[in-house]
Amino acid sequence: MDTQALWLSFELATATLAVLLPLGLWAGRWLARARFTGKALLEAAVVLPLVLPPTVLGYYLLVALGGQSAIGAWVANVLGVQLTFSFAGLLVASVVFNIPFMVQPIQRAFESIPRDLAEAAQVSGLSAWQIFWRVELPLAWPGVLSACVLTFVHTLGEFGVVLMMGGNIPGETRTLAIAIYDKVQGFDLAGAHQMAGVLLVLSLVAVAASFFASARLVVKR
Repeated sequence: MDTQALWLSFELATATLAVLLPLGLWAGRWLARARFTGKALLEAAVVLPLVLPPTVLGYYLLVALGGQSAIGAWVANVLGVQLTFSFAGLLVASVVFNIPFMVQPIQRAFESIPRDLAEAAQVSGLSAWQIFWRVELPLAWPGVLSACVLTFVHTLGEFGVVLMMGGNIPGETRTLAIAIYDKVQGFDLAGAHQMAGVLLVLSLVAVAASFFASARLVVKR
């Protein structure tokens, strides 16, 4: 078992969740409530990482954020951070390809909340923040929980984008999925089976816990 790759995957998944959760709450709620021309196009852009082949998305991120690009050069010169073949690059790539997994469930959860509830709360004197925190978020919580679990589990198992952006550097960019690939390439099928089994169990437990928690929340209502 490559414990270093396992912990790196956990670190990447946790950091991705920390970055995307507040952004996903804002974007999901805004998309659920907003009405404007071109909304369908914006929603299509949000879903795009879900349907693009991971290698295609990874390639474009590599081109856009590499040392020869304007963004990559600026970040390297000003912030001293390299966005390719580094953990920072993995995090950026992970945030991008997990956008649909975070935003879509949250958007659907907020869309299911009747608009008159927020209007009634506003009439009752609650501020916009109080309406969000006390009325909308408790009702949308099962969708938020599902988004968090999907994002975390998807990050643990992602391979294509991670390999394109980060390569295979032990202790820095080699995640569990890449370590499994290395084991298979080296014909160490026992090692690959062990790590794949760990990833399978973790994913199953996380998704099952999400369903269980969501069901309990619905029952309590």
